[in-house]
Amino acid sequence: MRIHSLFAAVALGAALAACSPANPVLDIEGGRIQGVKSIAKGVYIYKGIPFAAPPVGELRWQEPQPVVPWEGVKVADTFGPGAYQAPHDSSNPWTSEFYWEDPEFSEDCLYLNVWTPAPGKPEKKLPVAMWIHGGAYTGGWGYEPEFDGKVWAQKGVVLVTVNYRLGVFGFLNHPLLAQESPHGVSGNYGILDQIAALKWIHANIAAFGGDPENITIFGQSAGAGSVKTLVSSPLTDGLIQKAIIQSGGGVTVRPAGAPTQPTVSPMTLLGEAWKAVFDWAGYDTLEKMRAASTEEVFGLAARYAAETGVRTRLATSPVVDGYVSTESFDAAATEGRIKDIPYMIGYTRDDMGDAEAGIRRFCELRNAAGKPVYAYQFAHALPDDEAGSHDMKGAFHSSELWYMFKSLDRGDRPFTQADWALAEHVVSCWTNFAKTGDPGEGWKAYSPEDPDFMVFDLNADGTADASAMGAPLKRN
Repeated sequence: MRIHSLFAAVALGAALAACSPANPVLDIEGGRIQGVKSIAKGVYIYKGIPFAAPPVGELRWQEPQPVVPWEGVKVADTFGPGAYQAPHDSSNPWTSEFYWEDPEFSEDCLYLNVWTPAPGKPEKKLPVAMWIHGGAYTGGWGYEPEFDGKVWAQKGVVLVTVNYRLGVFGFLNHPLLAQESPHGVSGNYGILDQIAALKWIHANIAAFGGDPENITIFGQSAGAGSVKTLVSSPLTDGLIQKAIIQSGGGVTVRPAGAPTQPTVSPMTLLGEAWKAVFDWAGYDTLEKMRAASTEEVFGLAARYAAETGVRTRLATSPVVDGYVSTESFDAAATEGRIKDIPYMIGYTRDDMGDAEAGIRRFCELRNAAGKPVYAYQFAHALPDDEAGSHDMKGAFHSSELWYMFKSLDRGDRPFTQADWALAEHVVSCWTNFAKTGDPGEGWKAYSPEDPDFMVFDLNADGTADASAMGAPLKRN
């Protein structure tokens, strides 16, 4: 009897704790939800919240639709599937760094995750940041090992990470889809997913203690490209208060006299190319296209190339469609038509391509408009083991992610206390910017009088020093 009574008391205590004011049940779009405690004191995580209906069946290649309601209280303790994509193996150099354990991949992928220190406290009005993962618009997910939001929440920012449709499911251009669309366009479904997530945040984030009028969007690589598309889109007016562009370039610096626009719409060219592939496979109607299996659609382009020998560039990335995107980021930034908000922009020292010139051009354009921009270079070479076993070396593309989330404990590199100090400096800058539009930490806005970048690095002796980390990158 005593044992039974003890078990009953423990069960009752657990039930009461689950419903405690510290972890309240929240009312959001779709139903009631409850988070789980993080290992960080006072931080709660809400995993796998649906922000739109599953884009499957008849909703494949449609704009995201409203959330399907659920019954009872959803305990948000499990991340949702990542967008359908190829499994990661050793052919991808980032696999050992970030992709060493793939989650489930599915077309049913429109889920987001929230880290917050103030669930059920709308009066807190904490700043909100929405993270958009990279991966060339074909890979990645919103809860990769490096994307840990607990430190952001500890610093008073509600962090939201999102999934969005990728590859052929997220960015298919096809004339039949354009004919079906009330806007006469196709192809930007992944961006529409991101916009749906932004709208969800506006409508629901107050329940998590966030301020729907203080939202920062930030992303890296393809995520940075997404940010550039979002700040140029008329569909996001009023939804974004600050933006961070990481390793996504700036404004393209073109040689004098070079054409800035193609003579034929990329959307038209892509649509005809994709139509040829689908027609070849016998999918010549929307009904047949949507009835095809996930695996068949995903592998269609590769099979077409292998069996026909025809090599067609079948891009799956955002396009200027006249609806989601009415002009390129370059054109919008040059003409002053991007969102008139504070920006941070930067790159890693060993990034892909020459990023600095385009970033400087972006800074100069914003300065001419009287608006501040904070530019940076992440220059710290990540530590490796004695065998040098990591595929990625130096301050490689994506290397800053461990530091801006201060998630070094999730990696397998021999990080030192100096690395942790650098991570504290980086994450403080990012969260300060999300709060006020100024990263602080001695970081000055780029200006004609002071055209230098904040450089994130360590001293020569391996110690972390704020003045060294803030040393300027001089103009080339």
